[in-house]
Amino acid sequence: MDTTITAILLGIVEGLTEFLPVSSTGHLILASELFGYDAKTWEVFNVVIQLPAVLAVVVLYWRTFTDVALGALRGSRDSIAFVRNVVAAFIPAAIVGVLFKSRIDVLLENPLVVCVALIVGGLAIVLIERMVSHQSYRTVGQMPLGQAIRIGMMQCIAVIPGVSRSGATIMGALVMGENRKTAAEFSFFLAVPTMLGATAKQLWDHRHELAAGAGPVGMKEIAIGSVVSFLVSLVVIKFFIGYVSRRGFTPFAVYRIVLGAAGLAWLLWI
Repeated sequence: MDTTITAILLGIVEGLTEFLPVSSTGHLILASELFGYDAKTWEVFNVVIQLPAVLAVVVLYWRTFTDVALGALRGSRDSIAFVRNVVAAFIPAAIVGVLFKSRIDVLLENPLVVCVALIVGGLAIVLIERMVSHQSYRTVGQMPLGQAIRIGMMQCIAVIPGVSRSGATIMGALVMGENRKTAAEFSFFLAVPTMLGATAKQLWDHRHELAAGAGPVGMKEIAIGSVVSFLVSLVVIKFFIGYVSRRGFTPFAVYRIVLGAAGLAWLLWI
């Protein structure tokens, strides 16, 4: 397949799945099986196009970020707590990512792990949706520090491809009593340092190859995929908050189970 077309398709996949509880990494791994491209060749591309997805969060929530920044400068307790909670929740996943990178890389090469994780995660979402009853209506800035850290620890589970970073944090927040809107938004805000860190590390690790334009996937493909990822992410984020506030997460659970089962059938068939 032409690299430009592949870049567009992967940009769409990333934008559609990064903030939904369906696992963007899992989708990109399965896409390599479906589209027949070499996943290793596109490894850096797949991480870097997460950056424009982060930019989509900043663009859509620019007023929140501006208010928090100004409030923190003025000594606002809620604004300072907002920054504290996001940073504290980010730390556990950062530690796990550094300590277990080699083992994580092995899991990223196994589409069977993705399919099983999609199914198990889908069943977990159904169970949690049925269990959750009491929900608080506090904002991210009103959340206690311990709660933020516990939710951040849930993000560590997402090192298993197919689990979903957003799914783990959102479901963890719901189990701990947060409401759907706050849980989803906290997952969005937590994505900013998480994906910035992952992207920066990949760019640094592969800086020489990118600078030299080595290999079939270069800056042109990354630029195309980034634009597509950004535009699709804008639409998805706006849709997601309104949808889950009304309908919940069960439709995404059903999708995960169906996709995981279809993926298993496909992999075992071929």
